[in-house]
Amino acid sequence: MKIYKTGEISKLANVTERTIRYYDQIGLLKPSFVLENGYRQYTEQDLMKLQQILSLKNLGFSLEDIYPLVLKDNLQDFSESIDLQLNLVTKKIESLTVLKETLMNTKRLLDHNEINKEKILDLLQLSNYENELLDQYRTSKNLDIRIQLHEKYSVNPQGWFDWLFSQIDFSYSNRILEVGCGNGVLWDKKKLNLRNREIFLSDASKGMIEDAKSRLSDDFSFMVFECESIPFKKNYFDLIIANHVLFYLKDVQKGLREIKRVLKDKGVFYCTTYGKNHMKEITELVQEFDERIVLSRNSLFDQFGLENGENILKNEFSFVEKKMYEDHLEVTDTQPLIEYIMSCHGNQNELLKNKLNEFKSFLDDKIHKKGFIYITKEAGLFICKK
Repeated sequence: MKIYKTGEISKLANVTERTIRYYDQIGLLKPSFVLENGYRQYTEQDLMKLQQILSLKNLGFSLEDIYPLVLKDNLQDFSESIDLQLNLVTKKIESLTVLKETLMNTKRLLDHNEINKEKILDLLQLSNYENELLDQYRTSKNLDIRIQLHEKYSVNPQGWFDWLFSQIDFSYSNRILEVGCGNGVLWDKKKLNLRNREIFLSDASKGMIEDAKSRLSDDFSFMVFECESIPFKKNYFDLIIANHVLFYLKDVQKGLREIKRVLKDKGVFYCTTYGKNHMKEITELVQEFDERIVLSRNSLFDQFGLENGENILKNEFSFVEKKMYEDHLEVTDTQPLIEYIMSCHGNQNELLKNKLNEFKSFLDDKIHKKGFIYITKEAGLFICKK
């Protein structure tokens, strides 16, 4: 096994020794070995991790963003990281090519003393593209992490998406809309006769829609819009689905009015949400480790949850039925759990980034004592009729 000193690894990566020491200090890149005299020694695995850190940093990620992306350091994860970097670099090259062409066209107009408002607007939008690209990646990655934790450790063998799909009555439903479709996983590998059906998948995130397009066939139509402003005429759809979406809306009631407007008389609206006890053990664990940690600034179930959802829906729909999904998690490995925690929208990255090894040991000890960490799942479905 090849061993590198701090100076050697800094030269190989073309960064300063001060940078390597800083990454060590903040817990982002710890050496594999520390000798009795305090000398740091790095391995090729550390070198792979450093490559990821530097590349992601050059692509625009903050160090805080990078922490959860380099938690694992095996060859498979390094390969996945290279795929991610290639994807982002390709998109960045495409955007810079378009930006260059737009700049050249704008320069030609200026050389002829012409000012084109549309070209200026194009430049403004293209200048923002890199931030949008990173936001799209973060959203998609966080969604994948959450889905994978449930798929790997749920005790219900059917799984959430299969259960939800089985609850939907597609009979006599030719025009279907899913709002907030995410990456389209609800429809992936599902048996449904698409002949003579119009299925529209929408999301507020352009990146999510791109992911859905790459996952699904051309039998679906894809659109980007907010649920509070649905661009269809009234009484258009036979069936509308909103899977874990309503609690994210800025104005839930406005979103429901829009859904009711575009839903046909006797049409059916399926929407899902969580209860107040959903995944509560994860919050308890992180706060036992550090009571300052807050995983989410807002309680989604307060916006629209299993406890208040029925009353909110009855403001717009004459019939509302609730169905519960019976399940829980038994987590036997700390790594997916840490990734889930680091993907949350609170202050955990800031507070855990220097203590990830200590936090992993804390979780390992919990699993060792009982064989797994039990996590409550409290999710359900509302079936509403207009």
